[in-house]
Amino acid sequence: MSKNNHLSELLSAWEETYKKGQLTLWIFLSLKDGKKYVDEIKSFVEEQSNHTMTCESQSLYRNLRKYQHVGVVDFETGVGNKGPDRKYYFLTELGFELLNRFIERNINLFFSEQIKKLILSEDKK
Repeated sequence: MSKNNHLSELLSAWEETYKKGQLTLWIFLSLKDGKKYVDEIKSFVEEQSNHTMTCESQSLYRNLRKYQHVGVVDFETGVGNKGPDRKYYFLTELGFELLNRFIERNINLFFSEQIKKLILSEDKK
Protein backbone atom coordinates (compact mmCIF):
# COMPACT_ATOMS: atom_id res chain seq x y z
CA MET A 1 0.00 0.00 0.00
CA SER A 2 1.36 3.41 -0.90
CA LYS A 3 2.03 6.03 1.74
CA ASN A 4 -0.71 8.28 0.31
CA ASN A 5 -3.32 5.49 0.37
CA HIS A 6 -2.35 4.54 3.90
CA LEU A 7 -2.49 8.17 5.01
CA SER A 8 -5.87 8.60 3.33
CA GLU A 9 -7.28 5.54 5.12
CA LEU A 10 -5.93 6.69 8.48
CA LEU A 11 -7.36 10.18 7.97
CA SER A 12 -10.78 8.80 7.00
CA ALA A 13 -10.91 6.57 10.09
CA TRP A 14 -9.88 9.45 12.38
CA GLU A 15 -12.43 11.81 10.79
CA GLU A 16 -15.22 9.25 11.13
CA THR A 17 -14.53 8.89 14.86
CA TYR A 18 -14.10 12.66 15.27
CA LYS A 19 -17.38 13.44 13.50
CA LYS A 20 -19.39 10.99 15.59
CA GLY A 21 -18.18 12.77 18.69
CA GLN A 22 -18.89 16.20 17.22
CA LEU A 23 -22.55 15.68 16.32
CA THR A 24 -23.83 16.72 19.75
CA LEU A 25 -21.81 19.93 19.64
CA TRP A 26 -23.13 20.79 16.18
CA ILE A 27 -26.74 20.05 17.16
CA PHE A 28 -26.42 22.21 20.26
CA LEU A 29 -24.82 25.04 18.27
CA SER A 30 -27.68 24.91 15.78
CA LEU A 31 -30.19 25.22 18.63
CA LYS A 32 -28.20 28.00 20.30
CA ASP A 33 -28.82 29.88 17.04
CA GLY A 34 -32.61 29.53 17.61
CA LYS A 35 -35.51 27.08 17.50
CA LYS A 36 -35.33 24.67 14.59
CA TYR A 37 -37.08 21.63 13.20
CA VAL A 38 -35.02 18.61 12.15
CA ASP A 39 -34.45 19.61 8.51
CA GLU A 40 -33.22 23.04 9.64
CA ILE A 41 -30.84 21.44 12.15
CA LYS A 42 -29.53 19.16 9.40
CA SER A 43 -28.99 22.11 7.04
CA PHE A 44 -27.31 24.18 9.76
CA VAL A 45 -24.87 21.39 10.62
CA GLU A 46 -23.97 20.77 6.98
CA GLU A 47 -23.63 24.45 6.02
CA GLN A 48 -21.80 25.66 9.13
CA SER A 49 -19.34 22.74 8.98
CA ASN A 50 -18.54 23.57 5.34
CA HIS A 51 -20.21 20.26 4.42
CA THR A 52 -17.66 18.21 6.34
CA MET A 53 -20.44 16.99 8.65
CA THR A 54 -23.58 15.24 7.49
CA CYS A 55 -26.30 13.62 9.53
CA GLU A 56 -29.33 11.51 8.79
CA SER A 57 -32.72 12.74 9.97
CA GLN A 58 -33.32 9.52 11.94
CA SER A 59 -30.02 10.01 13.75
CA LEU A 60 -31.05 13.56 14.64
CA TYR A 61 -34.46 12.41 15.92
CA ARG A 62 -32.80 9.70 18.03
CA ASN A 63 -30.35 12.19 19.53
CA LEU A 64 -33.01 14.84 20.14
CA ARG A 65 -35.20 12.31 22.00
CA LYS A 66 -32.19 11.38 24.14
CA TYR A 67 -31.42 15.05 24.88
CA GLN A 68 -35.08 15.72 25.69
CA HIS A 69 -35.12 12.77 28.07
CA VAL A 70 -32.23 14.26 30.10
CA GLY A 71 -33.74 17.76 30.03
CA VAL A 72 -31.28 19.68 27.85
CA VAL A 73 -33.54 19.98 24.78
CA ASP A 74 -37.27 20.44 24.45
CA PHE A 75 -39.68 21.21 21.64
CA GLU A 76 -42.83 23.07 20.87
CA THR A 77 -45.23 22.29 18.09
CA GLY A 78 -45.61 24.79 15.28
CA VAL A 79 -47.38 25.02 11.97
CA GLY A 80 -45.79 22.97 9.23
CA ASN A 81 -45.23 24.08 5.67
CA LYS A 82 -48.26 22.70 3.78
CA GLY A 83 -48.41 19.65 6.01
CA PRO A 84 -48.69 18.44 9.58
CA ASP A 85 -47.42 20.44 12.53
CA ARG A 86 -43.68 20.36 13.15
CA LYS A 87 -41.64 19.98 16.29
CA TYR A 88 -39.39 23.00 16.78
CA TYR A 89 -36.52 22.01 19.07
CA PHE A 90 -34.68 24.36 21.40
CA LEU A 91 -32.11 24.25 24.19
CA THR A 92 -33.48 24.44 27.71
CA GLU A 93 -31.78 26.57 30.34
CA LEU A 94 -29.90 23.44 31.42
CA GLY A 95 -28.94 22.81 27.78
CA PHE A 96 -27.48 26.31 27.41
CA GLU A 97 -25.50 25.87 30.61
CA LEU A 98 -24.23 22.45 29.49
CA LEU A 99 -23.14 23.82 26.10
CA ASN A 100 -21.39 26.80 27.67
CA ARG A 101 -19.51 24.62 30.15
CA PHE A 102 -18.52 22.18 27.39
CA ILE A 103 -17.18 25.08 25.30
CA GLU A 104 -15.25 26.46 28.29
CA ARG A 105 -13.63 23.09 29.04
CA ASN A 106 -13.11 21.67 25.56
CA ILE A 107 -13.29 24.29 22.82
CA ASN A 108 -11.76 27.46 24.27
CA LEU A 109 -8.41 25.73 24.75
CA PHE A 110 -7.97 25.82 20.97
CA PHE A 111 -7.82 29.61 21.21
CA SER A 112 -4.82 29.65 23.57
CA GLU A 113 -1.70 31.12 22.00
CA GLN A 114 0.35 27.97 22.60
CA ILE A 115 -2.19 25.68 20.88
CA LYS A 116 -2.72 28.13 17.99
CA LYS A 117 1.06 28.15 17.44
CA LEU A 118 1.12 24.35 17.31
CA ILE A 119 -1.78 24.22 14.87
CA LEU A 120 -0.34 26.89 12.61
CA SER A 121 3.33 25.90 12.83
CA GLU A 122 5.23 24.33 9.97
CA ASP A 123 6.02 20.63 10.15
CA LYS A 124 9.17 19.74 12.06
CA LYS A 125 10.91 16.80 10.44
